[in-house]
Amino acid sequence: MMSKFTSLRLLTMICAVGFLVSCSSTKKDEQSELPPESAEILYNNAADMMDLGQYLPATKAFNEVERQHPYSEWATRAQLMSAYGYYKGQEYDQAILTIDRFIKLHPGNEDIDYAYYLKALNFYEQITDVARDQAMTRQALENLNILTRRFPNSKYTRDALLKRDLTLDHLAGKEMNVGRYYQGRNHHNAAINRFKEVIRKFQTTTHAPEALHRMVESYLALGIRTEATRVAAVLGYNYPGSVWYEDSYAILDDRQRQRILDSNSWTDKTINSLFPFMNDDESE
Repeated sequence: MMSKFTSLRLLTMICAVGFLVSCSSTKKDEQSELPPESAEILYNNAADMMDLGQYLPATKAFNEVERQHPYSEWATRAQLMSAYGYYKGQEYDQAILTIDRFIKLHPGNEDIDYAYYLKALNFYEQITDVARDQAMTRQALENLNILTRRFPNSKYTRDALLKRDLTLDHLAGKEMNVGRYYQGRNHHNAAINRFKEVIRKFQTTTHAPEALHRMVESYLALGIRTEATRVAAVLGYNYPGSVWYEDSYAILDDRQRQRILDSNSWTDKTINSLFPFMNDDESE
């Protein structure tokens, strides 16, 4: 038979458990009654993280704005800020996916030009040296072109144009690198084709004068003296003060030099004269 003392002790334990359960239930009820944080508070907290350089945690916080308040104005802003956080955190693939989603959902947003600019930056930051594959460089150029064509008056267009010029110069540098490789191994026809690509597509870059000079070298190596003289004339006409013209002039013989100086030798010394069948859309 259970003693009186044991019965009292058991009753005390039952009451204690009941009290704890009751307190736990009350606490949960109180928590469930608390209102969720507003979209503005969540957004500002995420922005504070961004200001502190906590880019990836900030993206998670911005994503939480959209999760909790998907149809709010703050959610739209948070999408773009999340993409920026991924960009700063060098999570470029995720940034591009986020931007593409923003562009699809909000094509008329007032910050749509920035979205395109940010997308281009994600490719631009992944440009590698000219010895490696230039897929990212081409993607950067394509997206920079989209921005400058669609939003010519955007405040981001000026910087985009500068980056576009650098991107073109980089692509030209890649072609020059390959062309010099072929030339160094006496594959002059292959080298000439590469140098022509520089002139055809990137004639506004800093590599154009050297490309013309290298063509002169390769034509001379192949014994095609008339074409070498013609290219040298084009080089001298378009870049008269260039050291590359001086180098080309120096490797020609006296007869070739005289033909260059004779204004009647060629009626057209423009760069496009080297490509009589080139369409306008073939040049950048």
